[in-house]
Amino acid sequence: MSQQLINHSPDLKRLRDEGYEIEVRGGYLLIHHIPFVDQNNQIQYGILVTTLTLSCNERTGTPDNHVIHFIGDNPCEIDGTVITAIQHSNTTSVLNHQVTVNRSFSNKPAAGYPNYYEKVKRYADIISAPANYLDPSVTEKTFKVIPDSGNETVFEYIDTNSSRANIEMINAKLERQKIAIIGLGGTGAYILDLVAKTPVKEIHIYDGDTFDQHNAFRSPGAASMNDLYENPRKVSYYQKLYSNMRKYIHGHDYYVKKENLQELDQMDYVFVCVDKNAVRKIITDYLVSVDVAFSDVGLGVNVVDDKLTGAVRVTSASRDKNDHLPLRIFSEDSDNNEYATNIQVAELNALNAVFAILKWKKLSGIYVDLENEYHSSYSISVSKIFNEDVTP
Repeated sequence: MSQQLINHSPDLKRLRDEGYEIEVRGGYLLIHHIPFVDQNNQIQYGILVTTLTLSCNERTGTPDNHVIHFIGDNPCEIDGTVITAIQHSNTTSVLNHQVTVNRSFSNKPAAGYPNYYEKVKRYADIISAPANYLDPSVTEKTFKVIPDSGNETVFEYIDTNSSRANIEMINAKLERQKIAIIGLGGTGAYILDLVAKTPVKEIHIYDGDTFDQHNAFRSPGAASMNDLYENPRKVSYYQKLYSNMRKYIHGHDYYVKKENLQELDQMDYVFVCVDKNAVRKIITDYLVSVDVAFSDVGLGVNVVDDKLTGAVRVTSASRDKNDHLPLRIFSEDSDNNEYATNIQVAELNALNAVFAILKWKKLSGIYVDLENEYHSSYSISVSKIFNEDVTP
């Protein structure tokens, strides 16, 4: 992937053709073997690191900022004093599992940097100039080819959003997880949409139904007429759609029931998105028995005076907290249950999914969680969130 990106990006190709040692790691561009003078007037070599902005998976865009990172000591002038003109930060930062930088520099042209060639060359010239003065034979242009690291990734293209926001290490907390989504109705489909954009190891989707026309109006994306004519299975439709973005989506074209519950044993987290209480109770009881954490979602919408009202609910459980479930998840379906209505609206399905994703990410250490609630509901009419079943 790295070499393909370099070959299709004029600025990166020019850097390589002029002899710079460049490498792409995740959402970062690394420029190796940058000579500089240290505080002892010795010539050392460091690595420039910059975030990558891509216009597509095979071509760079315009750099999103003028700051650049550096791996190495502080570059100095020929007398050993630090080059203050480019100083920005001297804080060590872990950008991802493979890249830890020691400091960053700032040198901003009036019009910014139009491409990565101009950005890299500007910093390389400033940093290496004292070293070149002390020893004209040193150079950053070695023409050495850096092998493609070939890092395995679950995505079909580089996640430049995480590197751009410097949250790769935070998102990496999800990398080993196997996720199951049971039910691909409106809420389940939106949960899949959000989980697919995370670096989880595997996604298992379960549903035994077909993708019908009404599903298109309460699901993410825009199904085509051809999609509807084919009347695909839900699992096949969503697996094909999200495989454009990521790998390891495993489709299970059947319903989860007593006979196949053991398939959930190896999951790290399960999203339960079913509309029958009896099925919900069977699944959640089993997940508790095998110590698999989960979030169960519910959406109840009613018509009152020609307007919609109701609530969105997320009930979660983990090994440490599940004693609240008997009061939240029932085995019988009742006409008085506000969550039993079948009114589905895309924005409420999406909201329900977002609440479930937020809880999962809190339990995974992505977000700060000061409430530690395991049951939350959003009331549409009063626009309030009610958090219950909290832990100390």
